[in-house]
Amino acid sequence: MLPARALRYCQPVTTASAYGYYVFAPIDFALKWDGVDIVWTYKGAGEWYPLGAAQFPDFSAYFDKRVPKDIKGFSPPFIGSGTKPANVQLWTGLIARTAPGWSLLVRAPANLPRSRGYDLYEGIIETDHWFGPLFTNMRLARTDAPIEISSDYPLLQVQPIPRHAYSNESLGKFSIVEDLKSFSAEDWERYRQTVVRPNTAPDRRRGDYAAKSRRKEKRAEGAAVPHQRDESEASGK
Repeated sequence: MLPARALRYCQPVTTASAYGYYVFAPIDFALKWDGVDIVWTYKGAGEWYPLGAAQFPDFSAYFDKRVPKDIKGFSPPFIGSGTKPANVQLWTGLIARTAPGWSLLVRAPANLPRSRGYDLYEGIIETDHWFGPLFTNMRLARTDAPIEISSDYPLLQVQPIPRHAYSNESLGKFSIVEDLKSFSAEDWERYRQTVVRPNTAPDRRRGDYAAKSRRKEKRAEGAAVPHQRDESEASGK
């Protein structure tokens, strides 16, 4: 979906697009909102239903047959209307768990065009200890036509982030430089490397930042691979 020029030369865009995982809706469905009430339908339903809280088709019985006795009847709803007008909560069909100290940022897909019929709220879920349905919340923004959600187009992007990245302790550690006079010699040298030299070099290569970033990534991957000894080396021969 990215322009070829961005894919080749713009490493920040390609990195942001590739960071995380796409999540798709588990079924094709549609919503209609008249400004007050919401109705919904899904592929093969043949009619529209008022939206309160609805299970994924036939999932409740499937769930109850496969879970411990005390969990029967607690199947997560697939879709439901929120407490505020035009708000809808949707279950992706997934339950996620991350490594200790890692959470999931749930958001709209980065750099992908999306429908103007709805907006997705972003949320950070601490999935290392909260083991439950991976939901998203959307705000409907259209009343003149149905809002269609396709199961073959990315609905969400989930991105793993370390908890310390958004902790108050980390976010509170910053300072502000209010004028250029306060820039240090190191700051100006970095500015020269980033802005001045690339724009004054006669043989400057387009996409140099992207190339350097890729080389750095490959070196990091190489350093992460442990040295593998052959059998003779391992036996001391």
